[in-house]
Amino acid sequence: MASAPFDFAPLLPAGLPAPAAKWTGLAKYSFVGGNNDPDQVPVDGLVDAVNAVLKREGQALATYGLASGPQGYRPLRDFIAAKLKRDAGIRCTADDILIVSGSLQALDLVNQSLLARGDTVIIEQETYQGSLNRLTRLGVNVIGIPLDQDGMRMDALAAALADLKRRGITPKYIYTIPTVQNPTGTILPEARRAELLELSQAYGVPVFEDDCYADLIWDGKRPPAIHAMSQISNVIHIGSFSKSIAPALRVGYIVAPWEMLSRMLALKTDAGSGALEQMVLAEYCAPHFATHVPKLTRGLRAKLDTLMEALNEQFGTAAEFEDPKGGIFLWVKLPDHVDTLKLYQAALAAGVAINPGPEWSTDKTYAGSRLRLCFASPTHEQIREGVAVLAEVCRREFGVPTRSANVEKSA
Repeated sequence: MASAPFDFAPLLPAGLPAPAAKWTGLAKYSFVGGNNDPDQVPVDGLVDAVNAVLKREGQALATYGLASGPQGYRPLRDFIAAKLKRDAGIRCTADDILIVSGSLQALDLVNQSLLARGDTVIIEQETYQGSLNRLTRLGVNVIGIPLDQDGMRMDALAAALADLKRRGITPKYIYTIPTVQNPTGTILPEARRAELLELSQAYGVPVFEDDCYADLIWDGKRPPAIHAMSQISNVIHIGSFSKSIAPALRVGYIVAPWEMLSRMLALKTDAGSGALEQMVLAEYCAPHFATHVPKLTRGLRAKLDTLMEALNEQFGTAAEFEDPKGGIFLWVKLPDHVDTLKLYQAALAAGVAINPGPEWSTDKTYAGSRLRLCFASPTHEQIREGVAVLAEVCRREFGVPTRSANVEKSA
């Protein structure tokens, strides 16, 4: 006679997140996740890099930290330092860089180093879901700052900092995705970056700069990183190879003063991020990164054009959006009565996966009729078909008109 399965439920501590759902495969039309274009992964170049680096340095895999120490593979850190100087204006050395397992581990290490339950942080009103979820689980008070077409509004930031000071509260950091913002695709102008640093210094609050999408700008031109503009080393900067090379490699990095880097290194108790991935990236990126990224962004821009054309064709003016300046996401506003949390369920049942807006915002009401669409993974055909299915679901479930005012829009 079979025994009843052991019941783990009474042993689980309070405060755990909801259990994960079992994996059932991707939706037929998947517009979710921070994925990249599968056709743009430089497979042949990575294969060559694997072979070359394993033949030359494979024996170094016998140790956890290679010979470079716990901050990560030295040739990769050297490449990152040179890349950051060239592209973002950041003057740092390999010793200022910590390699981590993707930007998510970077978020965790910064949060573990700085935050305690009940602390306050300032973030953009619309922002990365992974950041929001982590702050919620940590029991941190989150102040969302509205954005416009140029990113975080400095007038709103100044008002929030002044209000917190009146209440005797000093936020632990100002978190921003200034260069190709997630989910809005905006780029914070250099003048606003300077104003942000002035406010940061005036109120004694460091800046946490997430630059994970900064390589994916259509024209390849970007303002200097906020870190590069700081005169007092009050900026923690993170980046990633997930969007420029491949998410599955799980390689990111942190640039910070040793005072903070040493604290994060003490908390990084994973015996080191994947060494082979670091070795392969260093081998591939040194000769190929500068030519790979423009090719990648051209492909992504073409997919974005297909997505915007499909939305205009299927929704007309019922779908509002700004042309993002880079990246892999489009932030879309549907009519006010459309609840995208409910739309998510109905669309998924029809084979279309979307990210509902409230999961990406501190203002759930404002984001209630908004959604984030990732256009990198699906093919052009899948984008067109998926948007058509999504439009049909919106008509059926929410009465969104067929091609609302499309004639007027195209006239």
